[in-house]
Parts: sequence; structure tokens; C-alpha cells
Amino acid sequence: MTLVERCEAFFAKRFPRAGIPVFDDTEEVPVTRGSSWRESFDGHAPLYMGNTFTRNTIAEVDFLLEELDVAQGGRILDIGCGTGRHAIELAKRGSQVVGVDLSAEMLTEARKAAAKAGVVVQWVHADATRFVSRDAFDAAICLCEGAFSLLDIDDDPMEHDLAILRNIHSALKSGGSFVLTTLNRYAKIRQFTQEDVESGRFDPLTLIETYTMEYDSPGDKKKVLVRERG
Repeated sequence: MTLVERCEAFFAKRFPRAGIPVFDDTEEVPVTRGSSWRESFDGHAPLYMGNTFTRNTIAEVDFLLEELDVAQGGRILDIGCGTGRHAIELAKRGSQVVGVDLSAEMLTEARKAAAKAGVVVQWVHADATRFVSRDAFDAAICLCEGAFSLLDIDDDPMEHDLAILRNIHSALKSGGSFVLTTLNRYAKIRQFTQEDVESGRFDPLTLIETYTMEYDSPGDKKKVLVRERG
């Protein structure tokens, strides 16, 4: 059995398809599950593109296209697309792009940006742990911690991230490319102290940080309790 076949068998056993909704990527899928991350993304969406890390989109897409090696007009899935900065730039370069995000307000900003850029991107409002596309893609991206490692209070960290990986794997054509960015777990280990462990802020076994995050929203700052895995 090849490595690919072993991976497919593992994911199929770990996440049986029965009961998993299959979403049409031309439509919006209502998100009913509560999420502290969704709350923060919704609130921060109008200000998101003001963050300094959004300024290198063109260079990042140059890198993505080189690494993904997708032919002109190829289909690319962007999981955790946020305001669509990568999806829109990829569409400008001739790719057919589907962007999936948990936050309705992030997608509102993405639609406005796509219209301004004069490109067509299919936007899907869905939880990445439950999204399964009917269509196959030549490549997929999951960048800037838009979905991976962002946990709700009751999420199992392993099941959460494996579900996202399985859904991306299922959406890719055989031999399709995938680029993922994740948090550096060793940076978290170096960052926290024994006091953080004893207070419950950081679990060194699961590498999960639980903390109150402050974020900017139009008019004021807001706080929300979140969990994040390194």
C-alpha cells in the first residue's frame, strides 16, 4: 500500500462520510454552531485589511503559484479565506477560486473586495471542520491560521484539525497540491512559564493556550475567550 493509500485509509476510518454534509460551493451554508473565533472575526472584519501582515499579498501569491504549480484556469480551494485577499489575487491571475470561511462578515468584506477588483470568486459560509465540496480542486490553501488550530471551548484539538485536513484531502484531485501555515508550537513552549501552566492558560501536553483575546472592532475594542493550539 502506498503512502497516499495509507493516508486515505486512515482518514476514511477516522472520519466516516456518513452524516457529513456535502456542501455545494456555489451556495452559502448557514453556520449554526456558536464560536468565539467567529464572534471575533465578525467584529474585526471591517478593520482586518488594516493589519500589517496583509501587505504582502502579491508576493505571497507569487510564492503560492510557484509551489502549487497549478495550470492557468485551475481550481483552487481557499479554506479560512477571511476577507479574500489571497483568493482575489489568485482569481486575478486566472485561477478559479472557492473561498470558505466561518465568518459571515469576513465574507461580506471579501465580496466587496472581489467586486472592486472585477473578479469572480465563489464564497461559502461554512465551518471548515464540516465543509465537504462536491467538486474536485487542483490545489488548496489554508493560510494565516484562518481555520487550523483555532478551537472553540469544547473542541477536541486532534479531531478539529484532522477534520479540516480530511475535508481538504477529500476536495483535492489525485496529486493535488496543498499549502498550510500553522503556529509554531516550540515558540509557545518557550513563551510560557510554569505559572501559566498552573493557572490553566497553557497546557504543555496539548500545546493549547486558553486566553482572553482583545480585538479591534469599529468604534471600540472587544474581548472574547479563545483557545489556540500550537
